[in-house]
Amino acid sequence: MERRENIGESLAENIAIGSDHGGFDLKERLKAVLADAGCAVTDVGCHSLASVDYPDIAQALLQTLASGQCRRGILVCGTGIGMSIAANRDHRFRAALCHDEYTARMSREHNNADILCLGARVIGLGVAEGIVRTWLTTTFAGGRHQTRIDKMGG
Repeated sequence: MERRENIGESLAENIAIGSDHGGFDLKERLKAVLADAGCAVTDVGCHSLASVDYPDIAQALLQTLASGQCRRGILVCGTGIGMSIAANRDHRFRAALCHDEYTARMSREHNNADILCLGARVIGLGVAEGIVRTWLTTTFAGGRHQTRIDKMGG
């Protein structure tokens, strides 16, 4: 019998996801991974390989989080750098660029990151899947880490 890990079950939340053209293929693959794992997915764009500006997609995801429709989101571009910079301009949220499961775990456990940024041209699908699963299932440790987050305004 096939075992399916339901990573969305404990989250009880809708995950927002967005990409520019450089991250489109990985975003589409991750949507399927999230849906198969039981997560509800809100896709904020882009919806094809046509060239788009990553700050516009990051802004759409930030608006989705600010509205309360989703608590967390995933942004994908070629390197993840542009999306990370664009998302971190909004001081209400913390975006973390992760390249492996360790950084994904620490981004949640120590930094309580709201947004996961990935580089489609930097990591493969298998690595991306592991990062997403780790990021979604890791809880914030609080304590001294909350004190540090408070020093950044929240």
